[in-house]
Amino acid sequence: MPGSLLDALWLVPALPLAGFVLNGALALTRPGAKRAVSLIGVGVLLLAFAAAAGAVVAFARLPGGEPVVQRYWEWLPVGDLQVHFALQLDRLSAVMILVVTGVGALIHLFSVGYMHDDPGYARYFAYLNLFVFFMLMLVLGASFPVMFVGWEGVGLCSYLLIGFWFNEQINADAGKKAFIVNRIGDVGFLVAMFLLFRATGSLDFGDVFSRAAGTFPPGGALITAITLFLFLGCTGKSAQIPLYTWLPDAMQGPTPVSALIHAATMVTAGVYLVARCGVLFALAPVASAVVAGVGALTALFAATIALKQWDIKRVLAYSTISQLGYMFLGVGTGAHAAGIFHLATHSFFKALLFLGAGSVIHAMHHAYHATHAHDDAQDMRNMGGLRHQLPWTASLMWIATLAISGLPPLAGFFSKDEILSAAFAQGAVRPIWYAFWAMGIAAALLTAFYMTRLMLYTFHGANRTGEGARAHLHEAPWVMTGPLVALGGLTLAGGALNVSPLFGGGTWLHRWLEPVTAAADRLQPAVELSRATEWALVLGAVAVAALGIVGALRLLKPEALVPARLAPPETGLGRVLWKKWYVDELYDAVLVRPVMWLSREVLWKVVDARLVDGLLVNGSAVASRALGWVGSRLQTGEVGFYVVLFVIGVLAVLGAAVR
Repeated sequence: MPGSLLDALWLVPALPLAGFVLNGALALTRPGAKRAVSLIGVGVLLLAFAAAAGAVVAFARLPGGEPVVQRYWEWLPVGDLQVHFALQLDRLSAVMILVVTGVGALIHLFSVGYMHDDPGYARYFAYLNLFVFFMLMLVLGASFPVMFVGWEGVGLCSYLLIGFWFNEQINADAGKKAFIVNRIGDVGFLVAMFLLFRATGSLDFGDVFSRAAGTFPPGGALITAITLFLFLGCTGKSAQIPLYTWLPDAMQGPTPVSALIHAATMVTAGVYLVARCGVLFALAPVASAVVAGVGALTALFAATIALKQWDIKRVLAYSTISQLGYMFLGVGTGAHAAGIFHLATHSFFKALLFLGAGSVIHAMHHAYHATHAHDDAQDMRNMGGLRHQLPWTASLMWIATLAISGLPPLAGFFSKDEILSAAFAQGAVRPIWYAFWAMGIAAALLTAFYMTRLMLYTFHGANRTGEGARAHLHEAPWVMTGPLVALGGLTLAGGALNVSPLFGGGTWLHRWLEPVTAAADRLQPAVELSRATEWALVLGAVAVAALGIVGALRLLKPEALVPARLAPPETGLGRVLWKKWYVDELYDAVLVRPVMWLSREVLWKVVDARLVDGLLVNGSAVASRALGWVGSRLQTGEVGFYVVLFVIGVLAVLGAAVR
């Protein structure tokens, strides 16, 4: 029985792919068949989750925890490069497929209610199924090329889904921005693959990782370059400095898409890649420090921007960027289990927050539609007091807010505490890690503050929707609220996955991942902290989170807010944060505009129009016509004229011969 379940591993990605094909066909032939689309779109994800759970249970029964590789066909037999289309199930990919299919299924179910009235319903579910398929290929691939197929696929699907409502220019531009920015990072991934193949002669995970220690001297230039190029790919997919700017603009897509991207799929890919390549990063201490440092800086930087955003989804977008920074701080420190633990718990509470925001936006849109109002349904200044109309959503989002803030006993407390403790411990060996830990603590303070701000301005204080709209506000249907309840339960209980011995736990996830992380751990052993130091760090982190929450409750005055159309413009530091430190404007001035000028004024108008079209194409045509005209002048039909030309030619040849 275990063998048969593992032999059917291909079903896990194949089911969402089948959903894409079937719903894609319905989108072309019967776009109004919403019941069939819903059954297929949600059904394939539920079946994929069941298949994933069955495969993981069967794998867990095997002794030793060695990866199971299923090879299906030869894909790239090119000289020394022999790549099979193969899937690999080990303890890391097992965690990932359960997160992707489980959280993904809940997001698909929520989408049934959220997107029900959209004319592109069938196309939406086709794209959503395809997104999950590519993410599963990414985490199940047994080699870098197979993983890269999924890596590029989620980039394609992000373009399709972020720009889903492409009839509006802002949405189409957001999709293009995500696609183009990710291509920058993907170049790094490709270069790293080329270097790995040249050094190890293989691109299969098993071969590369087993040969790494004997091939690459620790701290050598080659392994440092390879890991830095890999991390460049991660900064694109997982929205880290400097390639994070696409993720806030991704809010132009439907809200369930935002939940899927931020919680279970695309942005977790970079964290997974670093954890998967832990052996390589353990051999490159400089690259590991870069990963941890960029993660810590991103966590703090994004948190500052979230302080002054008014769009409810943009606050959550910068929150995701910040939390991804924590994950990179964890895996860069060598605490791979802690990083993956935070990836899993974050998928629970961030999906809950985004779907909760979707429930709020759904209610606001319906209220404004009923009253023919045109205010921004995502601006928190137009909300307020919604806990009375949306009690389930408000309560569940408060649970997620406390979790992301790091208060016990919620899931985010346990996972974030492990990362911060590991960073502090690493400081005893490399003091720069103390700075990374301090940035993480500062980011935790700001996270608690801005998330409490979001909740206060959305659900508390006076209602600012207007008298007419207020009467039409109501809780979402249960097809949308049900997934929120399930995610709320996971947010409450998810910390049990890896409770530290400090709290009487057995660090189950850490022990589960040991066969995957053991080789890296041997090269980069963890530093043990005393029990007193651990308690001091935990209490300090909780105190910081509580300070952020209490500070927001004391300093912010929801009753003083006015609707967005009446709000005064931001000034001073508030305007700088609202404008996101002007990073987009800086990129536009330094990179985008010069490239556009070069493309239009030089490459197009000079090289293309004048040199290629003018000189080569049109010039050759003019030269041909001129030669034709000269030839026509020579064809007079007079024999005497021809004789003269013949004599001149003979004399010219004789003269040349004599010389």
